[in-house]
Amino acid sequence: MNDTRIAFIGAGNMAGAIIGGLLAQGVPARQLSASNRNPAKREALAREHGIRVEASNSAVLADADVVVLGVKPQVMGEVCQELAPHLRPDQLIVSVAAGITCASLTRWLGQRALVRCMPNVPSQLRLGASGLFANDQVTAEQRARAQEILAAVGLALWVEEEQQLDAVTAVSGSGPAYFFLLMEAMTQAGTKLGLPAAVAEQLTLHTARGAAAMACQGDRSPEQLRRSVMSPKGTTERAIETFQAGAFADLVEEALTAAADRAAELAQLPDR
Repeated sequence: MNDTRIAFIGAGNMAGAIIGGLLAQGVPARQLSASNRNPAKREALAREHGIRVEASNSAVLADADVVVLGVKPQVMGEVCQELAPHLRPDQLIVSVAAGITCASLTRWLGQRALVRCMPNVPSQLRLGASGLFANDQVTAEQRARAQEILAAVGLALWVEEEQQLDAVTAVSGSGPAYFFLLMEAMTQAGTKLGLPAAVAEQLTLHTARGAAAMACQGDRSPEQLRRSVMSPKGTTERAIETFQAGAFADLVEEALTAAADRAAELAQLPDR
């Protein structure tokens, strides 16, 4: 990040994760600052990361090259209008707030270089998956900066159309919950089959970890991996056929479409 200075407005869980990821990658603490109106959270953030933390949002803007907006969507409009008079034209604005469109940010902040990001919960472990969209005011250098910031907590991929962030929300933003639901169901089924609950849970969780690790190696697709486990007329084939008979793929598509539709709806709320 060279000498890039980054200010985090509203330093909640996601901002804290990104700050930790940047520090772990060697970004000096002096290049990072944050604001939070909660005294206890300010103290905890400063103690944990050793960065400058202020109560005032505008106090951290002066020397920042990048301003990361991490406040709750419901108060984003109010916060942006407070920040607008204090922003410089050359500053990049990065929003990690769900459902806040570039049109809304422009209405509150004026014409500026904007990047919208949709990170997910595993970013807190630096195993996140984020989708990013840049408006046409973002330079190549600013785009690279945004990429590095989100890559500090995991995978960061660009989409070329802003509405595609609704699909990102459906796939990776909400996605961890889908896997948690499957883990719950497998644990419950294992228990009904006679395993102690703790054993069923640990077998499920470690199986999920191993399967994800194999898929992320990238040398074989998930479909190829699935077929490699399925012996003809074996136990796995019987289970997969049961899933397919229940229209598993159709149900997944229906669920993700519902999530994407809801993301689009939320972006139209009055406070967005």
